[in-house]
This record gives sequence, structure tokens and C-alpha cells, in this order.
Amino acid sequence: MMSEAPAVRFRVFTLNCWGIRYLSKCCRERYEMIIQLLSQEKYDVVLLQEVWSEKDYHFLRSKLTDTHPYSVYFRSGAIGSGLCVFSRYRITDSFLYRYSLNGYPYKLHHGDWFGGKSVGLVILNIKDIVIHVYVTHLHAEYCREKDDYLPHRLLQAWELGQFIRHTGKTADIMVLGGDLNMHPCDLGNRLLQCYTGMKDSFLETEKFEGCEGGCTLLSQNCFASVSDSQSFPSGIRIDYVLYKGSRGFPVKCEHLTTTSGTAPGKNIPYSDHEAVCATLSVQKDQTAVSEVRHGEEIDPQLVDILNEARAELKVGIHGAEKVRYSSGRMAILGFILMLLEVVIAIIPLVTTMAENSFPKVSFYILGMVAFAVALLAVILYVFHTIEVKMLQGTEDQMRNTIQALQEQLGH
Repeated sequence: MMSEAPAVRFRVFTLNCWGIRYLSKCCRERYEMIIQLLSQEKYDVVLLQEVWSEKDYHFLRSKLTDTHPYSVYFRSGAIGSGLCVFSRYRITDSFLYRYSLNGYPYKLHHGDWFGGKSVGLVILNIKDIVIHVYVTHLHAEYCREKDDYLPHRLLQAWELGQFIRHTGKTADIMVLGGDLNMHPCDLGNRLLQCYTGMKDSFLETEKFEGCEGGCTLLSQNCFASVSDSQSFPSGIRIDYVLYKGSRGFPVKCEHLTTTSGTAPGKNIPYSDHEAVCATLSVQKDQTAVSEVRHGEEIDPQLVDILNEARAELKVGIHGAEKVRYSSGRMAILGFILMLLEVVIAIIPLVTTMAENSFPKVSFYILGMVAFAVALLAVILYVFHTIEVKMLQGTEDQMRNTIQALQEQLGH
């Protein structure tokens, strides 16, 4: 006979704060609005993205001490990961994993590379239930029709799934929240959910309140970009709360809410994204607690999804190899120019016509141009070589996983 303890409810809040200091509009005012919301609602765990400034994190922490005394700020990249977690319960451990690829440093107008996109893990123990909470922010999609970053985002989704699978083996409950920058039916989203077995709270919830379709990026949001508003006038859902239970710890989503536009009593929203809050219910089964937590359940669709992902990665590998080849040719050109500089410098030393030597100003300008071209090309060649190797490594991992799955499904 099943021995059941009272259900434990766990409220998870996630929001992309759009906190680019000096660039994001009404940044301090919106942080104060977020603080007021979190203080009133007293969510169990708060997962924030794009808190790029540590000063803003310390401001949030100082104001949330009473309601959320435990917090972690995940540092990564040149300007930080932007990820932080606030909790009502003690954080017993934390860890950060930085994704292998995250855009291009020379695409300054996008800036993802400088952010060091990562996944952060915090471990909580709530009424003897071990909960692994993950927060992440994947690479943005700037053009859906010609998405140059799709291979990078697929790699990030794969590494995120691997990280969750390998670190979650000792967890009773796993929860992932954040801005995945993927639509519900996108390949990376299907790969992540199918590979980890995590459930989408929007699809599983018993009760939903919020924006139609659970959209978290709305065209009517005054902070929304013009391109997003034109491409998706009805809004898109790219912020998620995913969850997974284990044997002895079945979990369900009782209630899911999103913010809807402007904050109560204000004329601006909390961010350019809407917040998502999921109320999860864990029914602890005392008779099953001692069993193996996570069984290896194989979804036959995973093989097709992995093959589709491999095809996209191969496209990315081909594109990276082309850029690497172009960079290599540019580097050779730079070195040839530098060699010409050396020859021009030697000529006056071996001839008696020094007065007819190459003009010094032109000589120095040509030298600087040659050095700059060679240096830039070498840096690009090295960067895209790393990109090729990372994409090839991920494609190899997926191929090995497919072979193992096919063997298991064949038995």
C-alpha cells in the first residue's frame, strides 16, 4: 500500500530582466518593480537572466534579504553570464557550466559572445526533497529566415541536456527555468525535452493564467524590438519552466501564470519579456524513495531528432570551414605583404641608390596594414578552427548516442 506524505508545493519564477546598464530603458525603475513583485509573492526560487551588472545584483540582494536570504550570482565571460538565483531556502551547492560556443566576437552589434552564455545549477533541500534547479540563457535568434546562430544554439541545447542528465542523477526533482530563445516546436527545444525527459509546464499545467498561448515576448510590449514586433505580431513563447520528477517523487504543475504587459499601477512592464511562474506539486511516495531515482526511458523520436540536429550541425561545420579557409587565405596575404616590407627594407642596404628608396611614410603605413591583416586573419583562423572542432565533437557525440539508442531499441 502506498504511503504518501502531504504534497510539497514549490513555486518557481523566471524572468529575463533586460538589464543592460546605461542602455536598457528604465532599468533601475524596473528593478524596483521586480523587487516589489518578488517581495509580495515570496516565490520559493527566483531565476533571473540578463542581470549583467554586479551592482544591480547587489542592489537586488540587499532589497530581497528578508524574503529571499540566499542567492548566487554566476560570473562568466567578459561582462558576466547575467544569471542569478534568489531562494527562500538554503542553497547547499552551486555550479556553473559555460557553453563551448556562443556566437562571434566580431559581431559586436549582437554581443552574445561577450556575455559568456552558461547554465547555472543550484541545489536545494526542501523538506528532505533534493531539488536541482537550473537557470540558463541561450544564444538569441536575430533572423529566423537566415539563422546564422542555429548550430551554436543547437550545440548549447545539447550541452544543456547533457549537463542536466549527468548532474541530475542524484536529484529527486529537476527544474529548468530561463530564456531558451527557442519556439516550442524548434529543433533545439525538442532535442532538449526529449533527451532529458523534462516536461513543459505550459503544456502540463492544470490551470493557466496569463498571455494567450503562454507568450513571453509580446509585440505590444513598449520595450520589444521592432523586428520581433513585425515578425511575430501575436507574440512568441521563448521563456520556459521545465521540470522532471523521479521514482518516488512524482511532480505535476498545478498552476502556471505569466505577467501580461504593464505592471499593476505602472505604465511600463517589468522587462521586454514577460515573467513566468510555475507552481509545482511534489507527492512524495515513501515506499519508492529507496529505489533508483531516474530510469532510462527511451523515446523512439529521439533518434529522428538527433539525426535532424546532426544535419544542421553539418551545415554549421561547412559554413565554419569556409570562413576558416577565407581567414587562412587572408593570413597568407598578410604575411606576403610583411615579406615585401622586409624586401623593401633590405634593398637600400644592398644598393648604392638609397635616395631612391621607398618613401618612409608609405613604408610604415604598408607595414602596419600588413601586420593588422595578418594578425586579424590569424585570430579569425584560430577562432573558426575551434568552432569547427566544437561542432564536429558535438556531431560525434550525437552519432554515438544514436548508435546506442538504436541498439537498445533493437533489443
